[in-house]
Amino acid sequence: MLYALLDILRSWLEDVDLYRWFMVLDRVTFRAFAAGLLSLAIVLVFGKPVVRWLTAKKIGDAARFDVAALDRAMASKANTPTMGGLLIAGAIAASTLLFADLSNRYIQMALVVLVWMAAVGGADDWLKLTASTRAGGSRQGLFAWEKLAFQLGLGLLIGWFTFSHGDTDAPRDMAHVLNIPFQKTYEAAGQGPAEGLIYLNRAAFVVITMLMIAGMSNAVNVTDGMDGLASGVTSAVAMGLFVLCIIAGWQVASQYLLVPYVPMSDELAVVAGAMAGACLGFLWWNSAPAIVFMGDTGSLCLGGLLGYMAVVIRQEAVILIMAGVFLLEIGSVALQVGYFKYSARRYGQGRRIFRCAPFHWHLHMSGWAEQKIVARLWIVTVVLCALALATIKLR
Repeated sequence: MLYALLDILRSWLEDVDLYRWFMVLDRVTFRAFAAGLLSLAIVLVFGKPVVRWLTAKKIGDAARFDVAALDRAMASKANTPTMGGLLIAGAIAASTLLFADLSNRYIQMALVVLVWMAAVGGADDWLKLTASTRAGGSRQGLFAWEKLAFQLGLGLLIGWFTFSHGDTDAPRDMAHVLNIPFQKTYEAAGQGPAEGLIYLNRAAFVVITMLMIAGMSNAVNVTDGMDGLASGVTSAVAMGLFVLCIIAGWQVASQYLLVPYVPMSDELAVVAGAMAGACLGFLWWNSAPAIVFMGDTGSLCLGGLLGYMAVVIRQEAVILIMAGVFLLEIGSVALQVGYFKYSARRYGQGRRIFRCAPFHWHLHMSGWAEQKIVARLWIVTVVLCALALATIKLR
């Protein structure tokens, strides 16, 4: 909004010699930092009122596990309000609307991802939390296939329109290149595309988008199980994503680092900044002992945005390195479920690889304190983000 207003008034501001006071809004880095600070402020200011409202509505968490020890450990959190993701989604939306260039197609699609995934997560949360008020306590959230259908459906639409936003008539468009780790995208700084690059057709691009959006949203959702875990990890990944977006949309930097240059994608740094600020603000209320949980409302939209932006800037592999904790968490669930089903067929009784899944509960059941698990996974994420950023120069 502010950027659009500046664009409208630019000529007049120049004529009256006032443009120099507002020219900073032309810098995407400034607007990204401002969006982060605004998101942080929104969550901090509205945190307590929203928590009181959720408490008054009795929107509290009631997690249940198939491990008695975990049920006892979670008993103290039974009445903690959830659906705090409303704060996160609202702060990201407000900051993006105020500081981003709303005429940018990538920003428009980011807002679609945010609203869509927050709505799906909100519906899932609401059905879980109101189950006891309905006859028989039916519909404990969305069915898995329903949630996956919404996630894949969004990925299909976003992938289709994101592909179309690139130069579909250009056979060597970097917005469609398959960015393989350690493969240089340009022969050298300031030169043309490197030989041997793979350019995705629409079908392949859409499939990758569907997998990234659905996979990342579910990975963040699975990770959201301990006080401050998902919000802290996501804030670190969002900061790394902020750097990648700036590089991807800055031709000199992207060609110097030999990574794909995607025009206008640097505007997504505003969304990444807003995500980082919102997650840090939410961590203020969500750190142990948490007074609110983000629920599916927050985790699905955060993961969806991470996956979407990774696809736009053609850095899926780098983002997956940064999000290694998320992959560990969802991978542990997949392995646990898969092996349990396999062993049940093979041996007549289901067996487990981990004491409990996701992996953070395995660590807890192994004797690690919850706060120690969260802090160490934050440290791992910061290290992974640093390593991932370092790899973009290894070409």
